[in-house]
Amino acid sequence: MRIFLNAKIHNATVTDANIHYVGSMTVDGDLLDKAGMLEHEKVLVVDNTNGARLETYLIRGRPGGGDICANGAASRLIKKGHQVILMTFAIAPRPPRARVVLVDKKNRFVKILREKPGAAAG
Repeated sequence: MRIFLNAKIHNATVTDANIHYVGSMTVDGDLLDKAGMLEHEKVLVVDNTNGARLETYLIRGRPGGGDICANGAASRLIKKGHQVILMTFAIAPRPPRARVVLVDKKNRFVKILREKPGAAAG
């Protein structure tokens, strides 16, 4: 078995960073649903603003609120206003057709892309 990209929320804007919250990334519940991501699922977070990468878990935020919040230790690396990519993965014998959710600058849903396994980027 191999590990493949399963879902991605691409280039979201961090709306808050809260050191006093007990860990994790809070994500707008509607975006989680669109991406097929689940609360408490492990997530890789890539900060496009500063290059930081970290793993944590997802917490369902208020649906439609546009929330993307770095909580606890993650807020030391990821700050309000940063651009991030959130990715979850699947263990499978072959690549799934990954679901990529595109958002605007206010983290409102724009569209879903379905990446074909083995397709070149661009």
